[in-house]
Amino acid sequence: MILKTEGIVLKTFDLRETSRIAIFFTKEYGKVGGVLKGIRKDHKKFGSSVDRFSVNDIVYYQYRNSDLHLISHCDLKSYYYPIRQDLKKSLAASYILELVNLIMPSEEKNVKIYRLMLDFLESLQSVESRDSSLLVHFFQIKVLSLSGFKPHLDTCLKCKKTIIEKARFSLREGGLVCWDCAAGDSTLELLSPGAVSSIIYAESHEWPICLRLKLTESVQKELKYVLNNFLVFHLGRKIKSAKYLR
Repeated sequence: MILKTEGIVLKTFDLRETSRIAIFFTKEYGKVGGVLKGIRKDHKKFGSSVDRFSVNDIVYYQYRNSDLHLISHCDLKSYYYPIRQDLKKSLAASYILELVNLIMPSEEKNVKIYRLMLDFLESLQSVESRDSSLLVHFFQIKVLSLSGFKPHLDTCLKCKKTIIEKARFSLREGGLVCWDCAAGDSTLELLSPGAVSSIIYAESHEWPICLRLKLTESVQKELKYVLNNFLVFHLGRKIKSAKYLR
């Protein structure tokens, strides 16, 4: 079956001497892997060099019994030059590519996550370099919600009471534990009301509105620690590019 779609390049690696394998997150078909035969020998064969986080129109032949398909056409749509020219922005983009690649199973459509990735890349182009980590936090929060990994923040995991003051966060159970129920448990991480409300706000609002939210330095540090460790715990592995984020 021949399929056509738009996709963002998540990762690439060389295959033998002349070809390349590319993993895309596509609009219509989710995460798709494909072989671009001869692209390294003849760069004019395709209308794209399939660089990471570029957006491309692709046409591919879908093999029924393989996760790798044959890509016959690949034409570049967006390259995001401002991101590539800034190291911090480039590292932020690399992180979200790795995160989506780890979270999303092969060929499972999720248009909202695809749209979120485009929103992130468009915003990353224009923000100040120092604000790129803030966009990463918003992306983490929203992609967790959209992929079914959403933390439980509405009530205490133990007693089910609504939490209105400071609480602790359980990485293992993925949610908040009130101050009374957390007494004596040193494995729980302190999470301020500001950090909790920021997560809930980002979950429930569209991307452009999230960008209006201003976070203090202390709240950003909390979010970085809790979100990164929550992801590592539930994915069962570290996200390699996370160590380069500041």
